Amino acid sequence: MDPPPSPVMSGPGCPTRCCSFPAVQKRLPVLRWLPRYSLAWLQLDVIAGATVGLTVVPQALAYAEVAGLPVQYGLYSSFMGCFVYCLLGTAKDVTLGPTAIMSLLVSSYAFHDPVYAVLLTFLSGCVQLAMGLLRLGFLLDFISCPVIKGFTSAASITISFNQVKNILGLQGVPRQFFLQVYETLRRIGETRAGDAVLGLSCLLALTGLGAMKSGLGRAAGAEPLCTRVSYCIVWTSATARNALVVLCAGLLAYSFQVMGCQPFTLTGRIPRGLPAFRVPLFSKVTHNGTVPFSRMVQDMGAGLAVVPLMGLLETVAIAKAFASQNDYRIEPNQELLAMGLTNLLGSFVSSYPVTGSFGRTAVNAQTGVCTPAGGLITGALVLLSLAFLTSFFYYIPKAALAAVIICAVTPMFDAAIFRTLWRVKRLDLVPLCVTFLLCFWEVQYGIVAGVLVSGLLLLYAIARPPMKVELVVQPGSSLHFPAAEYLMSATPLLAAPTPGSVVLDCRHVSSVDYTAVLGLAELLHELRKQGLALTLCGLQVPSRPGSCCWHRHRRLLWRPNCTRATQHLESGLPPGPAATCCIS
Repeated sequence: MDPPPSPVMSGPGCPTRCCSFPAVQKRLPVLRWLPRYSLAWLQLDVIAGATVGLTVVPQALAYAEVAGLPVQYGLYSSFMGCFVYCLLGTAKDVTLGPTAIMSLLVSSYAFHDPVYAVLLTFLSGCVQLAMGLLRLGFLLDFISCPVIKGFTSAASITISFNQVKNILGLQGVPRQFFLQVYETLRRIGETRAGDAVLGLSCLLALTGLGAMKSGLGRAAGAEPLCTRVSYCIVWTSATARNALVVLCAGLLAYSFQVMGCQPFTLTGRIPRGLPAFRVPLFSKVTHNGTVPFSRMVQDMGAGLAVVPLMGLLETVAIAKAFASQNDYRIEPNQELLAMGLTNLLGSFVSSYPVTGSFGRTAVNAQTGVCTPAGGLITGALVLLSLAFLTSFFYYIPKAALAAVIICAVTPMFDAAIFRTLWRVKRLDLVPLCVTFLLCFWEVQYGIVAGVLVSGLLLLYAIARPPMKVELVVQPGSSLHFPAAEYLMSATPLLAAPTPGSVVLDCRHVSSVDYTAVLGLAELLHELRKQGLALTLCGLQVPSRPGSCCWHRHRRLLWRPNCTRATQHLESGLPPGPAATCCIS
């Protein structure tokens, strides 16, 4: 007789199964679509990648300004995600890079210091990678939609007003929101006419091109050639409007420079070439000495949790939205791995933390991208820009970049959410308003306070489940330890459908924890003092028949041989066959 197979070689964790091709495909999603890659896909991916590249370069320069970093750090942050996500990403549409939200968080937690920003990228990548490996993506579910909406709406206002100083050409305006509002209004008379005219013109041009793109239909193949060419020109101009406006503004500024006058505030000199590949600095040398790693971590504080979690949340939400729209599925934990490795490797090329961009992902999807390979073209364009175009970036007016940012973040403000929550569930307005208002003070206070308020509302719902008390006590949800005392106080001792009996209808109770069982035992003890029995009805089928929960001499017993499970709190009595049990 052949010996039985060894459990080491045949179990689910055996090396053979872990190294099988399906397992490798799961960790390297590129192996799923690469064998089927075709020339038709290549054409569409090249077009999509180039279009996104024309969008990301001006946005990267602008978002670095939001983060309070030199503009080249926006470009340093724009290419690593393109290459990593091509190998590890599960959504064909998503593009990773600097975003308005992440730039605002970096501004708050990195103190406008590149050394802090790069270290924050490294540590955020470690946190995200660990969450992916430990399959902790479910933690993102504890950040509720009202908190996210409150944060993004406040961020839209904060970021937009932060760029007003560049539109007006003001210098030395503080970055704290309330001080910024006061100082901008106080110094409104110092506005530079050139910057103001250019900034407003860029805003009008971007708004008009955006509206034009929204109103475009699809060109039919049967239409005349000239119509299709005109459609292509208009569509390309509208899609690459950021690059087009920045290019025109830069040429205008260069023309004034040649003539010997410069009415605009320019971006200034940018280091030419690619960033060096090096380990992030784990300490910082200052005039007063060296800031050690432990002090830097202490300075970043809550940012080490807020930045990676918000980055993951934004990316997964975008991936799910476009996966649903385009009829494919993503793997959230694999997305965590892709994000973590992107930030981890990005820190070696002086990147600040990145996440998925909704705007660029939308552009990617609308241009018909077929696979994540389109990101290779986008990343290549960013590298070419760093290698050859940094001398041109000197002449880009700050007012033009400010207009790009304002047009990008304005759609983030969701005014309708206040009216929607008022109609659907008014209590959700509490975390929304708390987050929204406190984010104007400090971003971290708004997010943390919103999450805490949401958690308290959630715990209150668990501790005070709806109780329908008539002749029958009917809990509206599962029974967990915060609700044990409430259940006892809400149960009427004398209301009974039959003489000497109180009925607990458990049809909505899908789980009961140990503390709630102790509460039921205590309730039974109190009822016995009144000469009453406790009747349980509508009990759910347990997940593991035959399991018991013991408390002294009373026990909760699952009957595996009943059509409907029977539970008994008893004192050594054999369980009865009925689905409704009476305990006395």
